[in-house]
Parts: sequence; structure tokens; C-alpha cells
Amino acid sequence: MPDNAKRMLTPKLRFPEFREENGWEEKTLIEVSDFVGERLPLKDIARSDYVSTENILPDFAGIGPPSSFPPTGTATHFRVNDVLISNIRPYLKKVWYATRGGGASNDVIVVRSKPCLIEGFLAVALKNDAFINYVMKGAKGVKMPRGDIGQMMGYPVALPLPAEQRKIADCLTSLDELIGDQGRKVEALKAHKKGLTQQLFPREGETLPRLRFPEFGDDQRFELKPIGGMAKVTTGAKDTRNKVDGGKYPFFVRSQNVERIDSFSHDGEAVLTSGDGVGVGENYHYMKGKFNFHQRVYCIHDFDESANGEFFFHYFSTHFKKRVKQMSAKNSVDSVRMSMITEMPIWLPVVAEQQRIADCLCSLDARLAAESQILDTFKTQKKGLMQQLFPSPGGA
Repeated sequence: MPDNAKRMLTPKLRFPEFREENGWEEKTLIEVSDFVGERLPLKDIARSDYVSTENILPDFAGIGPPSSFPPTGTATHFRVNDVLISNIRPYLKKVWYATRGGGASNDVIVVRSKPCLIEGFLAVALKNDAFINYVMKGAKGVKMPRGDIGQMMGYPVALPLPAEQRKIADCLTSLDELIGDQGRKVEALKAHKKGLTQQLFPREGETLPRLRFPEFGDDQRFELKPIGGMAKVTTGAKDTRNKVDGGKYPFFVRSQNVERIDSFSHDGEAVLTSGDGVGVGENYHYMKGKFNFHQRVYCIHDFDESANGEFFFHYFSTHFKKRVKQMSAKNSVDSVRMSMITEMPIWLPVVAEQQRIADCLCSLDARLAAESQILDTFKTQKKGLMQQLFPSPGGA
């Protein structure tokens, strides 16, 4: 190909009216957009219109309210339809298509379409795993990698005619709205469950919950018992080196992931939590059946007649994180000791009320899992559609 020849690319999937059209012209991001450098005094920006890396949501999920607002200085002036990209840890996929104007922090890159792009096309081109992967190849730093703006400017953007741009932008924007609506439904369910658990379990310093089912009156008291007085607590015997991918039984490790193994050590009802590692005090599993677990995972099992396992799981997963933080701060450790679990007090109503609470929260969990699965399906469909509607960067 001669040096001055234009590379023309064709996506795998095109809308019927464009199948006979020529291929797309390949350009670079800096050729089709401007990297905005205009500054605006913070005193001229409303707090609600300030955008930083903190309030752009991961996974192209939009934007939340700002958690902080600098008292003085300036910010990058962005407008409606600009694309804002968080330049810290690009792998988090924090890219927002601006629906209003405002000011952005120094770690947010503002990109504005040139006239060759119709409104919205740049946003769908950059809210794309291909763009994120490209940026990460040029990112610098390990713990807090940052994208290289110069390298980012060279990102190859394939450009169809305006009519096809419009069709693609409308299609993907509609799918984004569907994903956004489903995401908000999932978050609303999470908030509802969190609020419900705060009402159904006694708060710190109280002996009764704020909310009870009608059949259980306040004359039926809650009993305070340590976990070690109602169940056994053990640790696993296996290291992750012993696991077998694709094994028959669940293998619980020091994260929320569940791996597989070819042998089991327990068979029955249990609650498991990690003893150290990332997210200690935040990873919980309820299990009924045959399973195995890592040597730094705690297994709470063999509940006595005073405790319902599902009720215990919801109570424990709601309260243990706070206990870990309190004990870790007091003793300067970042791991869980056996006594932190065995000595932890649990407020127990009668078993019938435990079952009623467990049924309610398990029903919410089931609905939350179903709605989350729908959200994941939408995201998967969009990812597949993006791969089909856009030619591979660089013609690869």
C-alpha cells in the first residue's frame, strides 16, 4: 500500500442499508477529536457539575455525585457531548459521555468531537474494551497506572459515513440506557436489602430489632450467644496449589471466587469467610453440600439447635466486617484470628423467627441474583455487538 493511501476497514456486522457502502476510513483519535485544555475557575462551577476520577463510575456505568470539591483552583471546562476519561487506573473503564457542562479534575481527560463525527459516535467508540486495552498498553505505573496521553491520541478510530455513524450511535446509546436502567434496578435492590437487614437485626447497643414480623411480638426476646457456643469453627487443610481446575467439588479460597477441586473435606451446611488477603472481612459464602476450602479460610459449621444456618449467614455477613475493622485497628493486624469469630456475639431470636428472617432475605438475594444476571447478559450482548459493529483497531 502506498504511504499516502488511506486504509479502509469493514466491520463484521453492518445495518442492511449500509452493506453495499465502502469500507470505513481509519484515522487517529487526535484527527477526529480535540483534547480539551480550556480551564474554568472552580468558583464558577457548581459542586454537582464537578467531575473527578472518584465519581465517574466503573464499567462505563455513568457518573455519581462528587465526593469532594476543591476549595480553590481551576478545572478543565467540559461541555455537553464531550467524553470524559479517568486517566487513573484505566482498566476500571471509567468513561462518561457528558449530559451537561461543568469542570473536570486534572486526572480526567476531556475529549471533544471534531465536525467529522456526529453527536454520540465518539462516546460509543471510546466506551469500548478495545480502547481501554489500547490505553493500558501505554499506561505507566504499577499500583496506580496512568494512561499516556500522547499514546492515547494515536488510538486508531475507524470512521464510516455520518448516516452509519448515527445508526450505530443510536443503537448503542439505546443499549446503554437499557443497561443503565437495569443497573439502577440492581442498586436499588441492594440498597433495599441493606436497609432491611439494618431493621431486622438489633443495632449495636440494642437488644431488639427495629422491625419484626407481626407473628413475633416484643415479648419474645433475642438471646445473645457467641459463635463458638452455637457452632464449630475450623480452617482448611489445603493450599491453592492442591486445587484442580474443573474438579467436582467447590473449593473456597481467600476471595469471593469459588474454584473447583477433586476431593471434599466437608459435607453439610456451612458459612465460610477468608482469613486474610484482599477483601478480608468482606468475602462470605453459604454452602450446603460437599466442598473443600483453603487453609486460610474459616468454616463455621455444625450449628446447634438454637441457630438457623441461613439466618446466621445473613447476620454474620452484615456484622463481621465491622468487627474485623475494629479488632484490626486495635491490634494492628490485617488478618482474622480464630477468636475473632468464636468470641463474636450473635443476637438470636427463636428458630421460627430466624427462619422467617432467612426466608425473607434469601428471597431478596434470589431476586437480586436474577436481576444481576439480566444486567450481565445485557453487558455481554453489548460487548459482542461492539466487536461486530466496529472494525478491529489498526485493522488487526
